[in-house]
Amino acid sequence: MAERDRDEEGRARNARPRDALGRPLPYGTDGIQTMPDDLGLGPDESLALAQKLLDQDRPFHAHEVLEGAWKAAPEPERELWKGMAQLAVGITHVRRGNAKGAVSLLSRAIERISAYDGLPYRIDGTGLMMFGRELIVRVEREGVGRVSADDLRPKLTVLT
Repeated sequence: MAERDRDEEGRARNARPRDALGRPLPYGTDGIQTMPDDLGLGPDESLALAQKLLDQDRPFHAHEVLEGAWKAAPEPERELWKGMAQLAVGITHVRRGNAKGAVSLLSRAIERISAYDGLPYRIDGTGLMMFGRELIVRVEREGVGRVSADDLRPKLTVLT
């Protein structure tokens, strides 16, 4: 069994290069740069960067940004950020061709986001839940191969 990559403190890290959808590539292969573990953005910056990544068809990387926000968020907001990160992972599963994983993650995302009323940072909870539900229906009805990347770009916030 291969030894795991570790950082200076001995924590497990995967230093393997990754493709645009976050799949590990062989060592020595040129990959897409992932988000640093210590990104440390505030909520508005996290939303803006995650939206940019979603718009660029990089949902795995958007998930990394949203996961960082979830881990840094105050306790009352953590499940919301976790739900948004799961939404991005659900989109990642659609792009990777994994219908079962997509439906599972999208369902969990909807459940978490729906628990919030009066969302902070102009997060469009209603729009995200609608997007997730419609995507689940499409995946179950048509399969993941019939969903285009252009249909996988939810808007995280309401426009001002």
